[in-house]
Amino acid sequence: MQRTLISSGSSFEHEIAYSRAVVQGDWVFVSGTTGFDYSTMTIAEGLEAQTEQCLKNIEAALHQAGSSLADVVRVTYVLPDGKEFPQCWPVLRKYFGEVRPAAMMISASLLDPRMRIEIEVTALKQDK
Repeated sequence: MQRTLISSGSSFEHEIAYSRAVVQGDWVFVSGTTGFDYSTMTIAEGLEAQTEQCLKNIEAALHQAGSSLADVVRVTYVLPDGKEFPQCWPVLRKYFGEVRPAAMMISASLLDPRMRIEIEVTALKQDK
């Protein structure tokens, strides 16, 4: 079974020795992804803006893997302040309202204090 590594070009991937996503067979595993805009290595301050950028980053990785957000079957959200989770629900409904993957939210510290959310997904590629 072929294994394909997907990179976003983030310096974090090289420094920490991981891939943005790994494709193994029909499965796509996307690493925890933050709201950094990898083209500029900047991050917005607001949780909603970071959530939107996280999902755009994930969408780009899934696209490189031959998949899409519609194929996501599991998602994990990590927020330093779990009480803020409802603030990002409108963005999550925008991207996952019809998909409705299995989900979990964890409250934990993130690598950089500017990070307000990190999102990890697993997708099962569908026959197109």
